[in-house]
Amino acid sequence: MVLDIAYAALSKMLPSKYWLRFGFAVAGVIILRTLSQGRKTTRERNLNARVILVTGGFTPLGLTLLQELAQRGAHIIALSPEPISSPRVDIIIELLRSTTSNENIFAEHCDLSSPVSIREFCSRFLTTEENRLDGVIFAHEYAHIGSPLPTKSTSLEDEMERQTRSLATFLITTLLLPILLVAPAERDIRIVNVINPFYAAAITNFSPTTESLPEKPSIFLQEGQRSLQMAILTRHLQRILDSMPQNSQTPKVDGEVANVVRSKLQRSNIVAVAVSPGITKTDTVAPLLAANREDPSRFAYTGTILYFLLQPLLWLLTRSPTSGIQTVLHGLFLPTPFKSKARNNDETDELTVEVLKPGALYADCSVVRVTPRAQPPKKTPEGGEERETKGKGKQTGEPEDKSGILPDDGEMGGESLGRQVWENFEAALRVWEKSHPTPPKPSAESPET
Repeated sequence: MVLDIAYAALSKMLPSKYWLRFGFAVAGVIILRTLSQGRKTTRERNLNARVILVTGGFTPLGLTLLQELAQRGAHIIALSPEPISSPRVDIIIELLRSTTSNENIFAEHCDLSSPVSIREFCSRFLTTEENRLDGVIFAHEYAHIGSPLPTKSTSLEDEMERQTRSLATFLITTLLLPILLVAPAERDIRIVNVINPFYAAAITNFSPTTESLPEKPSIFLQEGQRSLQMAILTRHLQRILDSMPQNSQTPKVDGEVANVVRSKLQRSNIVAVAVSPGITKTDTVAPLLAANREDPSRFAYTGTILYFLLQPLLWLLTRSPTSGIQTVLHGLFLPTPFKSKARNNDETDELTVEVLKPGALYADCSVVRVTPRAQPPKKTPEGGEERETKGKGKQTGEPEDKSGILPDDGEMGGESLGRQVWENFEAALRVWEKSHPTPPKPSAESPET
């Protein structure tokens, strides 16, 4: 009786002659939705007792990442721009602890827009007894910045925000690098830089600085510039790590020095990779349409209305945070080229097992080969020719100073482009810190009132 009524109602709403078409439409939606979510990592790793530092952990993508890491037993230190005593941070940390049955989840205050706050946190961390680090995930740079819709924030302010986030990554990396270098060589340490998916927009028009960009670059070119710049910086960081003495970096297995599978791929136990989670609805599209209420200066009601109207299409074509972090997890879970001596005896295993490529850019759980076409820097009246020919003695036939020059592997534009990006970060960091001086410490004797 009930089935007859349901059949009659269905036949009235959707005649039987349309059932086949409807079935194909549903199947098409399911297939399109599945394809839009991208690949999922097939790797797994026990992170028990692994200490992982996470920035941007309180964004939609970051919260999903914290949950996945906590479920695998990781000891998590999440940096928060808000005081750790704030209700929002306290509630989130307690929820993560209770839902994952992991009590080793902690929040530390660190305002990534302030170099003073960054130095204070790193100083506290480096001077504590428990300062072990097995991984650093920079997830704060993934969120999109800028919108074509009118907002209170200007294009100059958006560009300053992009530079601030990138400088925060660079400063934390340089401050924590000494403690990573003195860690035991057998410890597998990962540095994962999460970048936005628009790096392809800047491949043909990349500039180590913003000087060579068009006068009014598009938002996608600006975001692509930031994304590709961080990928190049990550590659150059790996060059620096690999240039260090191998005898101090080669891990030991069972008291013996381990053989290294494909030694050209890895010379250090510290591996840095850049990963792109793809386009997600909450971290990419919402800020693009100025529909993020957490940032009042980049919020617009028109964009919010458009964002809600497009929900069915966005559900179909963009990724969820769970799908977005698959590439991040892939970069954490893949084994490195360091392997035990016992496994190296199997030549077949060496050829078939996928290993993490140090310094590479990963998207959709696979390596993306990128060759930026750098724009020549603008000539200046003084020293313009020196800037153009610096580091090109090998090409021009002039003697080249080998001191401080790393081997050129040709990856990500080569060593010369990576060095330019690194030096530009150093110069910008000095300006940034100069504009945010350390406040004077209060005197021990306060004046009497």
